[in-house]
Amino acid sequence: MDNVYNYKLIQENETVLGIVDDDDADLYTNARGSPISLTYYGFCLANGNYTVNLHFAEIVFTNGTTYKSLGRRVFDVYIQGERVLKDFNIAKEAKGIGKAIIMNFSAYVSSNELEIRLYWAGKGTTGLPFRSQYGPLISAISVTSELRSLDQQTGLFSLHQIKAATNNFNISNKIGEGGFGPVYKGILRDGTIIAVKQLSSKSKQGNREFINEIAMISALQHPCLVKLYGCCVEGDQLLLVYEYMENNSLSYALFGPKAHQIKLNWPTRHKICVGIARGLAFLHEESRLKIVHRDIKATNVLLDKYLNPKISDFGLARLHEEDATHISTRIAGT
Repeated sequence: MDNVYNYKLIQENETVLGIVDDDDADLYTNARGSPISLTYYGFCLANGNYTVNLHFAEIVFTNGTTYKSLGRRVFDVYIQGERVLKDFNIAKEAKGIGKAIIMNFSAYVSSNELEIRLYWAGKGTTGLPFRSQYGPLISAISVTSELRSLDQQTGLFSLHQIKAATNNFNISNKIGEGGFGPVYKGILRDGTIIAVKQLSSKSKQGNREFINEIAMISALQHPCLVKLYGCCVEGDQLLLVYEYMENNSLSYALFGPKAHQIKLNWPTRHKICVGIARGLAFLHEESRLKIVHRDIKATNVLLDKYLNPKISDFGLARLHEEDATHISTRIAGT
């Protein structure tokens, strides 16, 4: 990254027009600029669609009679290597000096990394006394997942999205049947492959499982636990949306139709057993929330394309209180 300068709005003899939106005024009294380029990275992001909000306000150039009023700032903006703004002029787009403007963009993260770059590209003023005045300038950046948050943990999907992804729950997309309803394969508009679990809205037990699943798994992240993308509660539909596991369940791999059975050698079986144990160790000992699954079986162990196991189906799980035993004589699961 080139030399970076931090700017603070200082009122001198010249006038900077009042910054709009009083609630966010403080956001635009500081900015970061560079003579040539500014690059920002977001690492360890979940893959998927994001909304990128870039906050700008021209607080370096001013309205007046000195050189500070003569500058013209023009630059390009790239997100994930794609140019999204060309010849961008903050003051022109915001219709004035010291006026805030937010530019919104959609970005897709496919390798857990987001890159945002602002580049001078040889445009704008170059002859002012301070060379750093003419380069790109930005006040703030915010990045939000397009999956709207449910208690800031779980995404909400619309029924329209789910129907489009599963071709209206077409039977050809059905990949399984659980105790509380069928599971369908789906593809979101961004290409993300998902598994949609459809629960019966008339079943009280199904309702409990639905709420329990969201509460339990949305609070947990581990390589050996299946990832919950979100849910849909619309009309008479209760839907859970998970990451798609290419090799279905361990039960399906071992005992499913002959054409779909997988010959698992002993190293692979060992890897699967250790993965299950790691997932359980995380639930029992390592997680901030201590959880007992209560329904571990081959059907509830899913396999990804590399035959790595992930524990699923937390509908019967319960929190383990430190001063209480996890042993129960009450029948649960199968």
